[in-house]
Amino acid sequence: MLMAPPGPSVRFFLVLLLLSSLSSPVVFADDYLYEECLTVPSSVFITSVKSAIDVVSNVVSLVSKLTNEFNDFRLSTAINDCVDLLGFTVDELTWTLSTSHNPSSGKDNRTGNRVSDLSSWLSAAVGNQDTCMEGLEGTSSFVKSIVGGSLGQVTSLVADLLAMVRTDIPTVRMTSSGPTAGRKLLDVPAGEGYNGFPGWVNTGDRRLLQTESQGLSVDVVVAADGSGNYTRVMDAVEAAPNNSTKRYVIYVKKGVYKEVVEIKKKKWNLMFIGDGMDQTVISGNRTKVDGWTTFHTATFAVNGMGFIARDITFENTAGPQNHQAVALRVDSEMSVFFRCGIRGYQDTLYAHSLRQFYRECLITGTVDFIFGNGAVVFQNCQILAKKGLPNQKNTITAHGRKLSNQTTGFSFQFSNISADSDLLAAGPNSTQTYLGRPWQLYSRTIFMQSYIGSVINPEGWLEWQGNFALDSLFYGEYMNDGPGSALGGRVNWTGFHAMNDSTQASNFTVAHFIDGNFWLPSTGVKYTAGLTT
Repeated sequence: MLMAPPGPSVRFFLVLLLLSSLSSPVVFADDYLYEECLTVPSSVFITSVKSAIDVVSNVVSLVSKLTNEFNDFRLSTAINDCVDLLGFTVDELTWTLSTSHNPSSGKDNRTGNRVSDLSSWLSAAVGNQDTCMEGLEGTSSFVKSIVGGSLGQVTSLVADLLAMVRTDIPTVRMTSSGPTAGRKLLDVPAGEGYNGFPGWVNTGDRRLLQTESQGLSVDVVVAADGSGNYTRVMDAVEAAPNNSTKRYVIYVKKGVYKEVVEIKKKKWNLMFIGDGMDQTVISGNRTKVDGWTTFHTATFAVNGMGFIARDITFENTAGPQNHQAVALRVDSEMSVFFRCGIRGYQDTLYAHSLRQFYRECLITGTVDFIFGNGAVVFQNCQILAKKGLPNQKNTITAHGRKLSNQTTGFSFQFSNISADSDLLAAGPNSTQTYLGRPWQLYSRTIFMQSYIGSVINPEGWLEWQGNFALDSLFYGEYMNDGPGSALGGRVNWTGFHAMNDSTQASNFTVAHFIDGNFWLPSTGVKYTAGLTT
């Protein structure tokens, strides 16, 4: 749902606030570079970010006062979601302001590529308010009217900030002494990342991802049989340090852990290691039908930046009849999932926001089972469509980009798109299955260098409602194979692209799309930076 911009009086107040603050402009030593990234003077941008933070903080205060005012579980859950989501927006704006003041230091969520970082954070901040409003759908119209106007104001302010970040220049990697020579994007070969892992994975994390679990040095052990430090996963999460700049490893031994786990935003750099995709399982069954918001149905939700998971499964067992039921929700900047299972039906993986990478994962579902507005690359993954409800159509993706300058999208590379065993048993064509449909106006999804099985309908893609977004979306296919990859019968929408240009396709690789060479090597996860293996 698109939000209305703030009214004239609000705009006038913000302009006055901006102009009054410009009497004492802030100047930084590296403004010569910073302003290359912006369409406005850096002093204007910084003042605008500060003003936006103040406005969002006031809205958080307003919404927080509503949290205990209603004896309605569904409404209370939605309001609490809004408080959390607005908190994400404050964080993302604060990161933006922080990198403005000191580009070469800070938390682990910076790649050093300033344009990419600013675009990533502001793209995420634009979408949080929409998720809040989606959660309020079907609840109190009174609350929606109170909250809606304020959320629209926040969205408009952040969208204005995103428009101040330039998109027409080469990306710049910052070092402690300034930009790298030549202003090149890549600082590693275009093939495999360091030792087969992407650039943002440090040496220590690389060892953790490559070492067998029995030989790992871990911080705590979770074991259902009582042989570890904890028997519940959430207990281990709560005991983990806040705001840690060091990797904190939680080893979850084999077993099925029936619990809901939420890693809050202050839990930085956690790493979960299991005993195998089919051995360590975190299982839940929350659904929207039972009164939860879609956002809050997640069995496992991670907000803290720098999260890594390996050899573990996240599942939601609610079944197709219960509709929206998320197994995994991710709002973790520069997060990695390696050899993980993500199992469910409708809305299995909610890749909600920020930069994410999935390698050798298994993802199953029915309707929109990979959705959200993150900037995400899936490599060497198995994407399996399941049997849904009678007369129901399967859609693998539903990407939620609402503005054309948001740097978000889903990119699938070297992956296998097929039918799961239950759909095969019923006949792979018993449920019409499509690569995706446009959840928002600028929905963006690309499948390249992947195997597409016969389960995919020859048209490839499905409309959301009528002609909505068919001209503005970007759906691309490049050098795929398999019986479902033939392009002759594909949709003829303006937004569909049968790509044959490697230069265009390379925009959606790890190196370019999520700046993986800058942050994946430190995690130790195997990846391919470009188009070749």
